[in-house]
Amino acid sequence: MFASSQTLSRLRRGAAIVAIATLAPFAAFAVEEHYLKDGAAASGHDVVAYHTVGKPTPGNAQFKAEYQGATWHFASAANRDLFVASPAKYAPAYGGWCSAGASKGKKVATQPQFFAVVDGQLYLNSTEGAHKDLFLKETAGVISRGEKNWKTIYATPAAKL
Repeated sequence: MFASSQTLSRLRRGAAIVAIATLAPFAAFAVEEHYLKDGAAASGHDVVAYHTVGKPTPGNAQFKAEYQGATWHFASAANRDLFVASPAKYAPAYGGWCSAGASKGKKVATQPQFFAVVDGQLYLNSTEGAHKDLFLKETAGVISRGEKNWKTIYATPAAKL
């Protein structure tokens, strides 16, 4: 028995609607997992440059990549390519949310100048106080508490924490 082209078209349309309805919530969680500013992860800064030049470097939308449902900007095609080859190596801990905040079970927006690379992992913070008075003074404890808390807060919208 053969289905008409009209029946096949309806089946395809129905399957597409089911797929979108099923996957859309997961895409929302992926984006909420990352701190975004103006639609870009890591406030639009090049996360590879934190590792290679040791300072925050604004990214350029011309050099972008998608990872975990978020858009990442880079200062160069070379940095973008390094990220694409190994995104987990360069993506910041806690989705780019404040490390000190994550250690307290919160998602707090970050500022690019408050950062540290510890054992190859990029950590961002929200304020000078959070960075210097908490993260840098208690690095191991902040990371340990942040890792523990992140398991339960990563997909929770910041406003609900």
